[in-house]
Amino acid sequence: MRAPLHGAKPYVRVLQTGQPDLFRTGLEVFLIVDGIDEATLQLLRTHGFDQELCSRWQALLRELPGVERFNCLKAGVEPLGSGEIRLLPSSDSIERRRLTEVGLQAFARGEVGAVVLAGGMATRFGGVVKALAPVVESQTFLDFKLSDVRSCSERARRTLPVFLMTSFGSDALLHQAARQFRNSGMNVQTFCQFISLRLTEDGALFRTQDGSLSPYAPGHGDLPAALRKSGLLDAFMSNGGRYLCVSNVDNLTATLDPAIVGAHIECGAAVTVEVVKKACGDQGGAPARVGGVPQIVETFRFPNEFDQDAIPVFNTNTMTMTASALDQDFALSWFLVRKTVEGRTAIQFERLIGELTAYLPTQFLQVERTGLDSRFQPVKSPEELAQRIPEILKALQARNSMQALPIDACVDEVGSARGGSPCSDET
Repeated sequence: MRAPLHGAKPYVRVLQTGQPDLFRTGLEVFLIVDGIDEATLQLLRTHGFDQELCSRWQALLRELPGVERFNCLKAGVEPLGSGEIRLLPSSDSIERRRLTEVGLQAFARGEVGAVVLAGGMATRFGGVVKALAPVVESQTFLDFKLSDVRSCSERARRTLPVFLMTSFGSDALLHQAARQFRNSGMNVQTFCQFISLRLTEDGALFRTQDGSLSPYAPGHGDLPAALRKSGLLDAFMSNGGRYLCVSNVDNLTATLDPAIVGAHIECGAAVTVEVVKKACGDQGGAPARVGGVPQIVETFRFPNEFDQDAIPVFNTNTMTMTASALDQDFALSWFLVRKTVEGRTAIQFERLIGELTAYLPTQFLQVERTGLDSRFQPVKSPEELAQRIPEILKALQARNSMQALPIDACVDEVGSARGGSPCSDET
């Protein structure tokens, strides 16, 4: 496996600011040199902007054209063996019931918490915070995720903690939402991932048409460092927490399942990654062996000559993690990503949570992607929501995950084919 970008020898940029002022912080020097306005400066300071790292990216783009070629692994990639992916037992099996009991005992001991990745903005849902976009009537993605946690808490007779990973764009509204859920008896906390600035292809700071800089959240690989920095990881472990179930806010069938927690506990690995049978058009990571180490490899990292169809499963980005394993620094790679902003190409560097599997012993657990036991129904657009909501609601109803939601009447109508969400008045 290649060395991570930020483990390489740093590039040094000399900042000329006129007369030296020893009382200025690094960010304030950056303000003078590159014209960052005070509001953006405060935003960067609040959310942990790494000026040195951004400067190194600028130098890389200036000095190494085509630097994105380093995203790709060069060799040493192999499919996993047939016995290296474990199947989750069927929901009606004796083994599934046994694993469920193991997980429920961990729930009851206060060892399990949920992490919901909720930093995204729903541009295709009107530009709102994705977690707060409505799914059925006024019930949002976050309402659904937390209703499931509430149901599990009642089953375990113990309040399970929830940690929402926000971004600079979603933090204020989700912090307010978390307070409202706490007022209703839940234990919901927020922590914010970091922030950086988009660049041009030649390494300058990218500016929008009105001259503003373009900040972005640099990927869900921020999770371990951001959770540690917030103090929530240490507090969770101090209170007896041992396992964290991580899922995307828009994957509503990635519910808290005690059987999966039980499978994680019994396996003894630091990470359990849920995978599903690959379908046509899937884009994302898959489990493979790199340099002898089983891990999630993103699509863009596979060598060109590697046959990705040789891997029959696909990463869902739903994971169960042993909390203590996250309490360390990880040299995760920074991957160059091209985005289109206002019709122009912008460069951003991101790190991905799946790469934790390159550093931590990992179990790959194959789960269902359809039917009542489905655990992979992500929703990226209103059209996809309209298509998937009947199956999602049926699955959640079968798991008693919606008891806290006032939408029982809607569930009876999931078979109706409509252009919007079930029971919506919109046409």
